[in-house]
Amino acid sequence: MDKNLVHLSKFMSLVLRHQPEIIGLTLDEHGWAEVDRLIEFAKRNGKDISIAQLEEIVATNDKKRFAFNPEKSKIRANQGHSLQVTLDLTPQLPPNPLFHGTATRFLDSIRQQGLLAGKRQHVHLSADVTTAIKVGQRHGKPVVLQVDTLRMHRDGFVFFCSENSVWLTESVPPQYLEFPDQ
Repeated sequence: MDKNLVHLSKFMSLVLRHQPEIIGLTLDEHGWAEVDRLIEFAKRNGKDISIAQLEEIVATNDKKRFAFNPEKSKIRANQGHSLQVTLDLTPQLPPNPLFHGTATRFLDSIRQQGLLAGKRQHVHLSADVTTAIKVGQRHGKPVVLQVDTLRMHRDGFVFFCSENSVWLTESVPPQYLEFPDQ
C-alpha cells in the first residue's frame, strides 16, 4: 500500500474505531458509516479521500480492518472499537490454543491481571504465532502468550471471530495464559 493510502487507512481507523466526532461523523449502533458522508466529512476536515481509495484500502489492508456492506454504501471497522458498537457477531467455539502478542514490558501486569480489553470492547487474539508476533512488535520487544481457549470456553467465557479472523473475548484471566520462559 502506498504512503498516502497508509495515511488514509490510519485516519479511517481513528474515525471508524475511536473518534468519528472529530470530523462530525456519526456511526450507527453497528459501527457503520455512510460512505458518502465519510468522504464529505473527511474532505471538510482536510482529508481528500475517494471511493476508489476506500475500495483499495478495504481490498488491500493486510489486516482486513474495514468492510463495506454488500451495496458498498456503508463502511465500518471489523473490530478494535473503543466506541460501544454491536458487531452482531455469533459466539463460536474457538480453536485451541489462540495467541496474544504483546510487549515484554507488559508481562508483569498481565501476570497479575490477565489480558484486559482496556479502552477497547474486546481482547484480540490470533490463530497463529506469526500474527501475534507482528502485533507484539507494534508495542516494543514482542512476546507471545498462549491462551487455553478450550478451558476458558468450558468455564463459560464467550468468543467471537470478527470478519477479518481476529478472535475476540472480554478478558483472559492469568490462569488461562501460558507465559514464555524468561
